[in-house]
Amino acid sequence: MEFSASQIAHILEGEVQGSQETTVNTLSKIEEGKKGSLSFLSNPKYESYIYQTEASIVIVNDTFIPQDKLPSTLTLVKVNNAQAAFAKLLDVYNEIKQEPLTIHPQAVIDSTAKIGANVYVGANVYIGKNTVVGNNCKIYPGTYIGNDVAIGNHTTLFANVNVYTACIIGKHCTLHSGVIIGGDGFGFVPNSENNYHKVPQIGNTILEDHVEVGANTTIDRATLGSTIIRKGVKLDNLIQIAHNVEVGENTVIAAQTGVAGSTKIGKNCMIGGQVGIVGHLTIADGVKIAAQSGIGQSVLEENSIWQGSPAFSIGDYKRSYVLFRGLPKLKQQIDQLKKELSTIVKSIDKKNS
Repeated sequence: MEFSASQIAHILEGEVQGSQETTVNTLSKIEEGKKGSLSFLSNPKYESYIYQTEASIVIVNDTFIPQDKLPSTLTLVKVNNAQAAFAKLLDVYNEIKQEPLTIHPQAVIDSTAKIGANVYVGANVYIGKNTVVGNNCKIYPGTYIGNDVAIGNHTTLFANVNVYTACIIGKHCTLHSGVIIGGDGFGFVPNSENNYHKVPQIGNTILEDHVEVGANTTIDRATLGSTIIRKGVKLDNLIQIAHNVEVGENTVIAAQTGVAGSTKIGKNCMIGGQVGIVGHLTIADGVKIAAQSGIGQSVLEENSIWQGSPAFSIGDYKRSYVLFRGLPKLKQQIDQLKKELSTIVKSIDKKNS
């Protein structure tokens, strides 16, 4: 599908510098721009590419002043914030290229389920009893949605997502392929025969609005009550969130992190990849945890930074790391002192004999 410079400027509330009729039909990075492509420039580090790009249209900040001659075939669209404008255009492009809003004949939808307006349901989707799917949702092929589930407006479930019974997903959420919402929490107790007896997990999982969950991430249902992912949380791929965990608003968690049961994570936290957090802890608001850290105790100081395994505050970590790096040299010094001391002891023993 083609867009003209004037159409793009209208969408972005920008100003065209060049031909209003220049058209594009694809997107590109500025260093890889080809004829008929649209790109953007916001980082000054990439400015040199704009003087040699073959892209037909480039979105730039309205403060951009060329320092060299621009290609004669190039049209600029000047906006307040080029990066944000390009992201907005990507959203528009993504909406246009997605599947038509239809329900595939091979989808299985229980007669008691309620499906909103303008919903796409792909092949081999299953939607269970009394489930409610809001308006403008997209449910891709192979997805399973159990009984008594509620899904808010404008939410997308990509292929092979599984949403178990009674879970709640808010508005404007995105669940990528392989996500499992509401699987059983890991609850077992040893019995008199030294075997493990499963504890029934009868709670649910709640995702509030504007949550995004990466591919193959799992969020377990609560034993009792709810596992809760608050508004605006962003979870990367391959994350494990255990039963009865609560993750606060606008917290972001990177890939391969595991959070054990009943831990409460505050809002606006940033958690790096491969972090392990044990159960029944409290993590304060605004805490940052470096990648591969192990959190074995509650972090109660807001906006603090933690690193290491076991983790401790970043200042102590850095001081300790300096000492740790100096250990080989310190060992050499100790070995040398031991040799010198041994020589002194032998000399004294020889004098006394």
